[in-house]
Amino acid sequence: MEKGLKYFINGSWADPVGATAIDVINPATEQPFAKVALGTKADVDRAVAAARAAFPAFAASSREERLALLEKIAAIYKRRFGEMGETISREMGAPLSFATRFQAGAGMGHFRTMHGILKTYPFEEAHGATEILREPIGVVGMITPWNWPANQISCKIAAALAAGCTMVLKPSEVAPFSAILIAEMLEEADVPAGVFNLVHGDRVVGQAMAEHPQIDCMSFTGSTGAGIDVAIRAAPTVKRVGQELGGKSANILLDDVDWSKAVTEGVKLCFRNSGQSCNSPTRMLVPAERMGEVAEIAKAAALSMKVGDPAAADSELGPVVSDLQWRKIQDLIQSGISEGATLVTGGPGKPEGLNQGYYVKPTVFADVKPDMRIAREEIFGPVLSILPYKDEADAIRIANDHMFGLAGYVHSSDRDRAKRVARQVRAGMVTLNMAAADPAAPFGGYRQSGNGREWGQHGIEEYLEIKAVMGWNAA
Repeated sequence: MEKGLKYFINGSWADPVGATAIDVINPATEQPFAKVALGTKADVDRAVAAARAAFPAFAASSREERLALLEKIAAIYKRRFGEMGETISREMGAPLSFATRFQAGAGMGHFRTMHGILKTYPFEEAHGATEILREPIGVVGMITPWNWPANQISCKIAAALAAGCTMVLKPSEVAPFSAILIAEMLEEADVPAGVFNLVHGDRVVGQAMAEHPQIDCMSFTGSTGAGIDVAIRAAPTVKRVGQELGGKSANILLDDVDWSKAVTEGVKLCFRNSGQSCNSPTRMLVPAERMGEVAEIAKAAALSMKVGDPAAADSELGPVVSDLQWRKIQDLIQSGISEGATLVTGGPGKPEGLNQGYYVKPTVFADVKPDMRIAREEIFGPVLSILPYKDEADAIRIANDHMFGLAGYVHSSDRDRAKRVARQVRAGMVTLNMAAADPAAPFGGYRQSGNGREWGQHGIEEYLEIKAVMGWNAA
């Protein structure tokens, strides 16, 4: 934990420049368990200088050298897999089993997936007499949140390494130790000095990175408001900005589904990670005449989920990440009651017997109207809003009538019908009948859910510039 007071710059652990330290809180106990040093513009300058100096050599590295790095990182990650799960569980509150299998697993999966894609990725292509070259963009600034830390850090790092870029990472100061663990893995894998740099901090560091003239690309995951600020600050240097922002994803249950199965699956996915996932299906859209039946099924599903100590083997939902987040969720739950939605189960306050820790009652609202706050704002907690629709066209209209467009979900016993509806959902990702996630599929959204795509081949392309060389293939 002592590394929370150091930064990884130019291949070694360094003391910050006059940084202050803050407590890192375990959300299950509300008690500090470590400290992290908040950086300054001077720390960003040091890290960017190291990344800039390392860029020419790393950009010139071969495909084989980068493949070897990714393979070595994945092997080290596998060895420290359990440690990563424990770290994530402690710093952001996910149940240990979930933090290990899904959260840590997602992080390792990105290194493995990127290794497979890099084997054949076409960095050069002939178009008649012209050769199209895809070259690393330069120094990448990365800002990541606390909710899926290993996943969001790893997908950026793996893609940047595959592309031949150098980087500076600012993880969330709320959950910094998963990033420190990944930095240790990269150090052990002998990633060349300066290729990866880690600076902790709050918005001061993020703003310095966005404004920095020697950072060529910003990759941001977080709230829409913070993402807008990054884009504004990056604009004077005309750097590329990738944004993976908020979501309020609609889950359309068509009138031919198995109601018990579809509703139960929808509730559990909405509440997974204590509702702290940007692509959670937080708006369940159902035929108006089915509202009462759906509400009862959703209530049973919510009540079946065990909320408790993340270390307990039977806990399905841990606490949310912080007191600030808990209070925000409580305000939104109260707004649902005040605005006239039907509280089916849950509600304000902490679950019975859980007085310590930032625990939230699994909450279901029925009869929700599209203009209510709980249908418009990203709650980021275990709160489901069930909205009625008149017919299929109305369901699609409600799903799309939102500033966000990150993900969508469609349930139907008729796959062709589900596909037809999916084509009309204006979102970056649509899941049919709870299909498994694809780590090679592009991740990102429409409208105010962001710009650009991460994961897989699209992840590499976020960090590449395209050069056309005419006459390259001339006879």
